[in-house]
Amino acid sequence: MKTINSNKEFNDLVATGKPIMLDFYADWCGPCQQLLPTVEKLAKEFEGQVEIVKINVDEQRDIASKFQVRSIPSLFFMVGNKVKSSHLGMASDVTLRKKIQTLLN
Repeated sequence: MKTINSNKEFNDLVATGKPIMLDFYADWCGPCQQLLPTVEKLAKEFEGQVEIVKINVDEQRDIASKFQVRSIPSLFFMVGNKVKSSHLGMASDVTLRKKIQTLLN
């Protein structure tokens, strides 16, 4: 699973037009750390189909601001430059899998 470390990396990813799941998190965020194993598992499962990436809100304030992230974890499901859905807070494996599947359909 990839971590976005700059605006350029983010823009390059969006420009691919691939389905993307963005996971906005912080190292100090307990729920973010709890969600991490699920996100990592889904990243492996959907490898090659959906880009699942982490974005640290403390390090990438510009990107977090673009998405108006006010609390974390915040997940955004996109195709190209369009947000198809989002999820705020903890989520089950089943919930996230359904949202990822909608990106592929």
